Amino acid sequence: MQVLVILTIFSLSFYVFYIIKRFRSKLPLEKKFLNGKSSMALGLFISTFGLNQIFLYQTTFTYIIAAIFMLTGLSSIYGGWKVYQHYLPLYLQEFEDNRRTNSRGQS
Repeated sequence: MQVLVILTIFSLSFYVFYIIKRFRSKLPLEKKFLNGKSSMALGLFISTFGLNQIFLYQTTFTYIIAAIFMLTGLSSIYGGWKVYQHYLPLYLQEFEDNRRTNSRGQS
């Protein structure tokens, strides 16, 4: 399944992107916000990898391992979504406060 391979590669690249962005961030709530987004990308990567293995190998052992991967990935997506939803309004407030502070300092 070509679609799963492409989705796996995209989710891995988004995970790396969000991790790098998180390390470069200076705002504490932005780091937590980006951590939730990276957790969702990692969960999608793990889930699609497990799903892809089901299509490649049809053995009982593969089904068990793929189910573990998919459950782990789905729980990571759910946990990342909860973190994202919790920190989104706080991050937006922090971003606005930081922008106002920086605009006053430049005047």
